[in-house]
Amino acid sequence: MHFPYNKDMELKEIIREYKNKTGISDSELARRMGVDRSTAMRWSSGSVKRLSAETMEKLSSLVGYNVEPLLKGMDIAVRLPVLGYVKAGYDLFAQENYLGEEEASLADRRQGDYYLKVTGDSMSGVGIMDGSLVLVRQCSQVESGRIAVLLIGDEVTVKRVLYKGNMLILEAANPEYENRYFTPKEIRTLPVQIIGQVLACRTTF
Repeated sequence: MHFPYNKDMELKEIIREYKNKTGISDSELARRMGVDRSTAMRWSSGSVKRLSAETMEKLSSLVGYNVEPLLKGMDIAVRLPVLGYVKAGYDLFAQENYLGEEEASLADRRQGDYYLKVTGDSMSGVGIMDGSLVLVRQCSQVESGRIAVLLIGDEVTVKRVLYKGNMLILEAANPEYENRYFTPKEIRTLPVQIIGQVLACRTTF
């Protein structure tokens, strides 16, 4: 399956998106690519539009997808890792939780970092079902009202995050599950950590 991206994409756009996502400078881009800073700056400005095959291969490895067909306006297919998900005693990024890869749109690849396979039905009210794949962007903070992946001690959970006063509320989307409330002290000592924001959900019936 291929996901079309019909617009010819310029090199500077690929560079800008990678820099925005990673927060790196032209100097750091140059270091990662093994070129001098002036070359990286020319890529960013758009004054350079073509790359050698070797440089294109390096850039593809860096951004995580093949840039050559994209620069030529061709359709491309990209993939994201799928990680397993259990309730407790679990290292989300451990090798044993790697479940393979799933094809994704280029837009999903730009925004998200991985898919997470959900178990349980505590978020069924918003369409996140047992067995759903959710697209997750790694982060340590989300706005109130967003759905996030959280680490509570050694438990990983998906809940809507709400802030009320100095309390953190984790809201389920299934009336059979109670909301959970955490004080600042509990957030520090358990600890309670946001490790990603849920951007989208894919469910197969």
